[in-house]
Amino acid sequence: MITRVIVLVIDGLGVGALPDAAEYGVADPHTLAHLADAVGGLNLPTLEGLGLGHITDIRGVRTMSQPEGCFGRLGFLSKGIDSMAGYWEMAGYVTTEAGPQYPNGFPSDVVAVLEQVFGRKVIGNRCASDVAMLHECEAEHLSSGALIIWTDGRRTCHVAAHEKAMRREDFFQRCRDARKLLKNPWGIWRISAHPLVGDAGAVQFSPLPREFVVEPPVPTMFDVLNRASQILVGVGKVSDLFSGRGLTSSLPVGRWTALFTEVMKLLKKVPRGLIVAGLDVLELDAAQSATALHDFDRRLPGLLEQLRPGDLLVLTGNHGRDITIGDQAPTREYVPLLATGPKLAQGVNLGIRTSAADLGHTIVEALLGEQLPVGESFLDALRAG
Repeated sequence: MITRVIVLVIDGLGVGALPDAAEYGVADPHTLAHLADAVGGLNLPTLEGLGLGHITDIRGVRTMSQPEGCFGRLGFLSKGIDSMAGYWEMAGYVTTEAGPQYPNGFPSDVVAVLEQVFGRKVIGNRCASDVAMLHECEAEHLSSGALIIWTDGRRTCHVAAHEKAMRREDFFQRCRDARKLLKNPWGIWRISAHPLVGDAGAVQFSPLPREFVVEPPVPTMFDVLNRASQILVGVGKVSDLFSGRGLTSSLPVGRWTALFTEVMKLLKKVPRGLIVAGLDVLELDAAQSATALHDFDRRLPGLLEQLRPGDLLVLTGNHGRDITIGDQAPTREYVPLLATGPKLAQGVNLGIRTSAADLGHTIVEALLGEQLPVGESFLDALRAG
Protein backbone atom coordinates (compact mmCIF):
# COMPACT_ATOMS: atom_id res chain seq x y z
CA MET A 1 0.00 0.00 0.00
CA ILE A 2 1.38 3.42 -0.98
CA THR A 3 0.97 6.04 1.74
CA ARG A 4 3.39 8.75 0.57
CA VAL A 5 4.29 10.04 -2.90
CA ILE A 6 7.26 12.30 -3.71
CA VAL A 7 7.37 13.87 -7.17
CA LEU A 8 10.50 15.66 -8.41
CA VAL A 9 9.78 17.75 -11.51
CA ILE A 10 12.94 18.94 -13.28
CA ASP A 11 12.13 21.99 -15.36
CA GLY A 12 12.71 21.42 -19.08
CA LEU A 13 13.80 17.77 -18.84
CA GLY A 14 12.70 16.67 -22.31
CA VAL A 15 13.42 13.29 -23.91
CA GLY A 16 12.30 13.73 -27.50
CA ALA A 17 9.80 15.48 -29.73
CA LEU A 18 6.06 15.00 -29.38
CA PRO A 19 4.22 14.40 -32.67
CA ASP A 20 3.04 18.03 -32.80
CA ALA A 21 6.40 19.56 -31.85
CA ALA A 22 6.74 21.48 -35.14
CA GLU A 23 3.56 23.43 -34.33
CA TYR A 24 5.46 24.94 -31.39
CA GLY A 25 8.41 26.19 -33.41
CA VAL A 26 11.01 23.39 -33.16
CA ALA A 27 10.41 20.22 -35.17
CA ASP A 28 12.94 17.86 -33.58
CA PRO A 29 13.88 18.89 -30.04
CA HIS A 30 15.52 16.41 -27.67
CA THR A 31 16.82 18.14 -24.56
CA LEU A 32 18.79 15.31 -22.97
CA ALA A 33 20.17 13.67 -26.12
CA HIS A 34 21.28 16.97 -27.66
CA LEU A 35 22.77 18.12 -24.36
CA ALA A 36 24.71 14.86 -24.05
CA ASP A 37 26.02 15.18 -27.61
CA ALA A 38 27.10 18.77 -26.96
CA VAL A 39 29.26 17.84 -23.95
CA GLY A 40 30.56 14.45 -25.13
CA GLY A 41 28.21 12.40 -22.98
CA LEU A 42 26.48 12.52 -19.59
CA ASN A 43 27.47 10.58 -16.46
CA LEU A 44 24.23 9.79 -14.60
CA PRO A 45 24.68 6.44 -12.81
CA THR A 46 21.77 6.89 -10.40
CA LEU A 47 19.30 7.78 -13.13
CA GLU A 48 20.73 4.90 -15.18
CA GLY A 49 19.92 2.58 -12.33
CA LEU A 50 16.32 3.80 -12.32
CA GLY A 51 15.97 3.04 -16.03
CA LEU A 52 16.71 6.31 -17.86
CA GLY A 53 18.65 4.46 -20.56
CA HIS A 54 15.53 2.45 -21.45
CA ILE A 55 13.55 5.60 -22.27
CA THR A 56 15.70 7.00 -25.06
CA ASP A 57 19.26 6.95 -26.43
CA ILE A 58 21.44 9.41 -24.49
CA ARG A 59 25.19 9.48 -25.07
CA GLY A 60 26.96 8.19 -21.95
CA VAL A 61 23.80 6.75 -20.37
CA ARG A 62 23.73 2.96 -20.34
CA THR A 63 20.74 0.64 -20.66
CA MET A 64 20.81 -1.42 -17.47
CA SER A 65 19.76 -5.06 -17.66
CA GLN A 66 17.94 -4.90 -14.32
CA PRO A 67 16.77 -1.33 -13.54
CA GLU A 68 15.82 -0.62 -9.96
CA GLY A 69 12.86 1.50 -11.04
CA CYS A 70 9.98 1.48 -13.49
CA PHE A 71 10.39 3.66 -16.57
CA GLY A 72 8.45 5.27 -19.38
CA ARG A 73 7.64 8.58 -21.02
CA LEU A 74 4.90 11.13 -20.37
CA GLY A 75 3.35 13.01 -23.28
CA PHE A 76 1.19 16.13 -23.20
CA LEU A 77 -2.18 16.83 -24.75
CA SER A 78 -2.56 20.38 -23.40
CA LYS A 79 -2.43 23.30 -25.81
CA GLY A 80 0.73 24.95 -24.52
CA ILE A 81 4.31 24.21 -23.54
CA ASP A 82 4.85 26.39 -20.49
CA SER A 83 5.21 25.26 -16.88
CA MET A 84 1.57 26.05 -16.17
CA ALA A 85 0.28 23.71 -18.88
CA GLY A 86 2.74 20.99 -17.89
CA TYR A 87 2.02 21.01 -14.16
CA TRP A 88 -1.71 21.37 -14.65
CA GLU A 89 -1.83 18.34 -16.91
CA MET A 90 0.21 16.27 -14.48
CA ALA A 91 -2.32 17.26 -11.82
CA GLY A 92 -5.27 16.18 -13.96
CA TYR A 93 -6.34 19.18 -16.04
CA VAL A 94 -5.77 19.19 -19.79
CA THR A 95 -6.01 22.66 -21.32
CA THR A 96 -7.82 22.21 -24.63
CA GLU A 97 -7.88 25.86 -25.73
CA ALA A 98 -4.70 27.36 -27.10
CA GLY A 99 -5.99 30.90 -26.52
CA PRO A 100 -4.66 34.01 -28.28
CA GLN A 101 -1.18 33.91 -29.76
CA TYR A 102 1.33 36.77 -29.66
CA PRO A 103 4.19 35.79 -31.99
CA ASN A 104 5.18 39.45 -32.48
CA GLY A 105 4.76 40.65 -28.92
CA PHE A 106 1.74 42.11 -27.17
CA PRO A 107 -0.64 44.63 -28.80
CA SER A 108 -0.72 48.28 -27.77
CA ASP A 109 -3.73 47.88 -25.47
CA VAL A 110 -1.90 45.25 -23.40
CA VAL A 111 1.17 47.48 -23.25
CA ALA A 112 -1.05 50.36 -22.08
CA VAL A 113 -2.39 48.25 -19.19
CA LEU A 114 1.13 47.24 -18.14
CA GLU A 115 2.42 50.81 -18.29
CA GLN A 116 -0.53 51.97 -16.20
CA VAL A 117 -0.09 49.24 -13.59
CA PHE A 118 3.68 49.69 -13.25
CA GLY A 119 3.73 53.44 -13.77
CA ARG A 120 6.58 53.33 -16.23
CA LYS A 121 7.49 52.73 -19.88
CA VAL A 122 7.69 49.22 -21.30
CA ILE A 123 10.62 47.97 -23.42
CA GLY A 124 11.34 44.68 -25.17
CA ASN A 125 7.89 43.32 -25.99
CA ARG A 126 8.63 40.51 -28.38
CA CYS A 127 8.62 36.71 -28.46
CA ALA A 128 12.01 35.75 -27.03
CA SER A 129 13.87 33.90 -24.31
CA ASP A 130 14.63 35.50 -20.96
CA VAL A 131 18.37 35.42 -21.64
CA ALA A 132 17.95 37.18 -25.00
CA MET A 133 15.74 39.89 -23.50
CA LEU A 134 18.12 40.59 -20.63
CA HIS A 135 21.04 40.91 -23.04
CA GLU A 136 19.06 43.20 -25.32
CA CYS A 137 17.43 45.44 -22.71
CA GLU A 138 19.79 45.51 -19.72
CA ALA A 139 21.46 48.86 -20.50
CA GLU A 140 18.24 50.74 -21.25
CA HIS A 141 16.50 49.28 -18.21
CA LEU A 142 19.31 50.28 -15.86
CA SER A 143 19.47 53.80 -17.26
CA SER A 144 15.73 54.52 -17.47
CA GLY A 145 14.02 52.05 -15.14
CA ALA A 146 11.74 50.99 -18.01
CA LEU A 147 10.02 47.64 -17.47
CA ILE A 148 11.28 44.72 -19.57
CA ILE A 149 8.52 42.49 -20.95
CA TRP A 150 8.45 39.57 -23.39
CA THR A 151 6.21 36.68 -24.31
CA ASP A 152 6.41 32.98 -25.12
CA GLY A 153 4.06 33.77 -28.00
CA ARG A 154 1.05 32.53 -26.07
CA ARG A 155 -0.64 33.18 -22.73
CA THR A 156 2.39 34.03 -20.56
CA CYS A 157 3.68 37.56 -20.03
CA HIS A 158 7.23 37.70 -18.66
CA VAL A 159 8.17 40.82 -16.72
CA ALA A 160 11.59 41.80 -15.36
CA ALA A 161 12.78 44.68 -13.20
CA HIS A 162 16.00 45.25 -11.27
CA GLU A 163 15.64 45.46 -7.51
CA LYS A 164 17.27 48.90 -7.63
CA ALA A 165 14.59 50.09 -10.05
CA MET A 166 11.62 48.68 -8.12
CA ARG A 167 11.42 47.20 -4.66
CA ARG A 168 10.81 43.45 -4.92
CA GLU A 169 7.54 43.32 -2.98
CA ASP A 170 6.16 46.28 -4.91
CA PHE A 171 7.20 44.59 -8.15
CA PHE A 172 5.42 41.37 -7.17
CA GLN A 173 2.27 43.22 -6.10
CA ARG A 174 2.06 45.03 -9.43
CA CYS A 175 2.58 41.77 -11.30
CA ARG A 176 -0.29 40.32 -9.28
CA ASP A 177 -2.46 43.31 -10.23
CA ALA A 178 -1.49 43.01 -13.89
CA ARG A 179 -2.45 39.35 -14.02
CA LYS A 180 -5.95 40.17 -12.79
CA LEU A 181 -6.39 42.90 -15.39
CA LEU A 182 -4.99 40.98 -18.37
CA LYS A 183 -7.00 37.77 -18.12
CA ASN A 184 -9.85 39.06 -20.30
CA PRO A 185 -10.18 39.76 -23.17
CA TRP A 186 -6.49 39.09 -23.87
CA GLY A 187 -6.33 35.56 -22.47
CA ILE A 188 -3.11 36.08 -20.49
CA TRP A 189 -3.24 33.50 -17.72
CA ARG A 190 0.23 33.91 -16.28
CA ILE A 191 2.51 36.76 -15.30
CA SER A 192 6.02 35.44 -14.73
CA ALA A 193 7.88 37.93 -12.52
CA HIS A 194 11.68 38.02 -12.77
CA PRO A 195 13.57 40.22 -10.28
CA LEU A 196 17.02 41.21 -11.55
CA VAL A 197 20.15 41.54 -9.42
CA GLY A 198 23.77 42.54 -9.98
CA ASP A 199 25.65 45.54 -11.33
CA ALA A 200 25.81 46.85 -14.88
CA GLY A 201 27.46 44.32 -17.19
CA ALA A 202 26.76 41.50 -14.74
CA VAL A 203 23.02 41.69 -14.24
CA GLN A 204 21.35 38.31 -13.82
CA PHE A 205 18.02 36.79 -12.90
CA SER A 206 17.39 36.36 -9.19
CA PRO A 207 16.88 32.74 -8.06
CA LEU A 208 13.65 33.93 -6.42
CA PRO A 209 11.13 34.56 -9.24
CA ARG A 210 7.36 34.36 -8.79
CA GLU A 211 4.48 33.13 -10.92
CA PHE A 212 1.07 34.81 -10.82
CA VAL A 213 -1.36 32.42 -12.45
CA VAL A 214 -5.12 32.06 -12.78
CA GLU A 215 -6.52 29.14 -10.81
CA PRO A 216 -7.15 25.91 -12.74
CA PRO A 217 -10.81 26.00 -13.82
CA VAL A 218 -11.47 22.43 -12.63
CA PRO A 219 -10.43 20.42 -9.55
CA THR A 220 -6.92 18.98 -9.69
CA MET A 221 -5.27 16.18 -7.76
CA PHE A 222 -4.49 18.66 -4.97
CA ASP A 223 -8.18 19.48 -4.51
CA VAL A 224 -9.17 15.81 -4.59
CA LEU A 225 -6.49 14.74 -2.13
CA ASN A 226 -7.21 17.69 0.12
CA ARG A 227 -10.77 16.43 0.45
CA ALA A 228 -9.29 13.04 1.35
CA SER A 229 -7.43 14.76 4.25
CA GLN A 230 -3.99 14.08 2.83
CA ILE A 231 -0.97 16.23 3.65
CA LEU A 232 0.00 18.14 0.49
CA VAL A 233 3.26 20.08 0.21
CA GLY A 234 4.40 22.15 -2.77
CA VAL A 235 8.11 22.95 -3.03
CA GLY A 236 9.38 25.77 -5.26
CA LYS A 237 7.04 27.24 -7.87
CA VAL A 238 4.40 24.52 -7.43
CA SER A 239 2.27 26.64 -5.10
CA ASP A 240 2.35 29.64 -7.45
CA LEU A 241 1.26 27.55 -10.44
CA PHE A 242 -1.86 26.40 -8.58
CA SER A 243 -2.42 29.70 -6.71
CA GLY A 244 -1.86 27.68 -3.53
CA ARG A 245 -5.19 25.91 -3.97
CA GLY A 246 -5.51 22.59 -2.20
CA LEU A 247 -2.03 22.63 -0.68
CA THR A 248 -1.51 22.11 3.03
CA SER A 249 1.78 24.02 3.00
CA SER A 250 4.39 25.28 0.58
CA LEU A 251 8.06 26.19 0.48
CA PRO A 252 9.03 29.20 -1.68
CA VAL A 253 11.14 29.28 -4.81
CA GLY A 254 14.90 29.03 -4.42
CA ARG A 255 17.96 27.43 -5.99
CA TRP A 256 17.33 23.79 -6.81
CA THR A 257 20.10 22.62 -4.49
CA ALA A 258 18.42 24.30 -1.51
CA LEU A 259 15.02 22.92 -2.53
CA PHE A 260 16.44 19.41 -2.84
CA THR A 261 17.75 19.72 0.71
CA GLU A 262 14.31 20.84 1.85
CA VAL A 263 12.74 17.77 0.28
CA MET A 264 15.20 15.60 2.23
CA LYS A 265 14.07 17.34 5.43
CA LEU A 266 10.40 16.92 4.54
CA LEU A 267 10.85 13.16 4.30
CA LYS A 268 11.56 13.20 8.03
CA LYS A 269 8.63 15.50 8.85
CA VAL A 270 5.78 14.51 6.51
CA PRO A 271 4.62 10.95 7.29
CA ARG A 272 2.03 10.61 4.51
CA GLY A 273 0.47 12.37 1.55
CA LEU A 274 2.10 14.09 -1.40
CA ILE A 275 5.23 16.20 -1.83
CA VAL A 276 5.71 17.85 -5.24
CA ALA A 277 8.94 19.77 -5.88
CA GLY A 278 9.79 21.90 -8.91
CA LEU A 279 13.55 21.93 -9.48
CA ASP A 280 15.15 24.28 -12.03
CA VAL A 281 18.29 22.20 -12.55
CA LEU A 282 19.22 23.01 -16.16
CA GLU A 283 21.45 26.05 -16.63
CA LEU A 284 22.00 28.58 -19.42
CA ASP A 285 24.47 26.59 -21.49
CA ALA A 286 25.27 22.96 -22.20
CA ALA A 287 28.37 22.64 -20.01
CA GLN A 288 26.68 24.20 -16.97
CA SER A 289 23.56 22.10 -17.51
CA ALA A 290 25.59 18.89 -17.67
CA THR A 291 27.44 19.81 -14.46
CA ALA A 292 24.14 20.53 -12.71
CA LEU A 293 22.60 17.24 -13.85
CA HIS A 294 25.68 15.36 -12.63
CA ASP A 295 25.31 17.12 -9.28
CA PHE A 296 21.62 16.18 -9.11
CA ASP A 297 22.46 12.55 -9.88
CA ARG A 298 25.07 12.49 -7.10
CA ARG A 299 22.58 13.86 -4.57
CA LEU A 300 19.78 11.48 -5.51
CA PRO A 301 21.09 8.37 -3.65
CA GLY A 302 20.81 10.26 -0.36
CA LEU A 303 17.12 10.78 -1.02
CA LEU A 304 16.58 7.19 -2.18
CA GLU A 305 18.12 5.93 1.06
CA GLN A 306 15.45 7.79 3.05
CA LEU A 307 12.54 6.10 1.28
CA ARG A 308 10.60 3.62 3.37
CA PRO A 309 8.00 0.94 2.60
CA GLY A 310 4.86 2.71 1.43
CA ASP A 311 6.78 5.41 -0.48
CA LEU A 312 6.61 6.11 -4.20
CA LEU A 313 9.20 8.43 -5.74
CA VAL A 314 8.52 9.78 -9.24
CA LEU A 315 11.03 11.77 -11.28
CA THR A 316 9.75 13.63 -14.34
CA GLY A 317 9.70 16.98 -16.19
CA ASN A 318 7.16 19.61 -17.19
CA HIS A 319 8.21 20.20 -20.84
CA GLY A 320 11.42 20.23 -22.85
CA ARG A 321 14.04 22.99 -23.00
CA ASP A 322 16.52 22.10 -25.71
CA ILE A 323 19.18 24.74 -25.09
CA THR A 324 21.29 23.53 -28.02
CA ILE A 325 18.91 25.16 -30.51
CA GLY A 326 20.07 28.64 -29.49
CA ASP A 327 17.17 29.71 -27.28
CA GLN A 328 15.97 29.10 -23.74
CA ALA A 329 12.30 28.73 -24.62
CA PRO A 330 10.31 25.58 -23.75
CA THR A 331 10.18 22.86 -26.41
CA ARG A 332 7.37 20.39 -27.11
CA GLU A 333 8.75 17.08 -25.84
CA TYR A 334 8.02 13.94 -23.95
CA VAL A 335 9.42 13.90 -20.41
CA PRO A 336 10.86 10.95 -18.48
CA LEU A 337 8.75 8.92 -16.13
CA LEU A 338 10.92 7.16 -13.55
CA ALA A 339 9.21 5.57 -10.54
CA THR A 340 10.68 3.67 -7.62
CA GLY A 341 10.13 2.80 -4.00
CA PRO A 342 10.74 0.04 -1.46
CA LYS A 343 8.49 -2.99 -2.04
CA LEU A 344 7.46 -1.67 -5.49
CA ALA A 345 8.06 -3.35 -8.83
CA GLN A 346 11.37 -2.98 -10.64
CA GLY A 347 12.23 -2.98 -14.32
CA VAL A 348 8.66 -2.52 -15.56
CA ASN A 349 8.27 -0.60 -18.82
CA LEU A 350 5.41 1.85 -18.23
CA GLY A 351 5.38 2.69 -21.92
CA ILE A 352 4.60 5.95 -23.65
CA ARG A 353 1.78 7.63 -21.75
CA THR A 354 -0.32 9.78 -24.06
CA SER A 355 -1.07 12.30 -21.34
CA ALA A 356 0.81 13.47 -18.26
CA ALA A 357 -2.59 13.30 -16.54
CA ASP A 358 -1.84 9.58 -16.13
CA LEU A 359 0.57 10.57 -13.37
CA GLY A 360 -2.05 12.56 -11.45
CA HIS A 361 -4.57 9.76 -11.85
CA THR A 362 -2.04 7.24 -10.48
CA ILE A 363 -1.16 9.43 -7.49
CA VAL A 364 -4.80 10.00 -6.58
CA GLU A 365 -5.58 6.28 -6.82
CA ALA A 366 -2.53 5.42 -4.72
CA LEU A 367 -3.51 7.85 -1.97
CA LEU A 368 -7.17 6.80 -1.99
CA GLY A 369 -8.71 10.01 -3.28
CA GLU A 370 -11.66 10.38 -5.63
CA GLN A 371 -10.95 9.59 -9.26
CA LEU A 372 -9.87 12.37 -11.61
CA PRO A 373 -11.92 12.76 -14.80
CA VAL A 374 -8.88 12.42 -17.09
CA GLY A 375 -5.87 10.15 -17.21
CA GLU A 376 -5.28 6.43 -16.95
CA SER A 377 -3.63 4.99 -13.85
CA PHE A 378 -0.49 2.84 -14.06
CA LEU A 379 -0.60 1.95 -10.36
CA ASP A 380 -1.10 -1.78 -11.00
CA ALA A 381 2.18 -1.88 -12.94
CA LEU A 382 4.03 -0.45 -9.92
CA ARG A 383 2.81 -3.13 -7.53
CA ALA A 384 5.41 -5.87 -7.06
CA GLY A 385 4.55 -9.42 -8.05
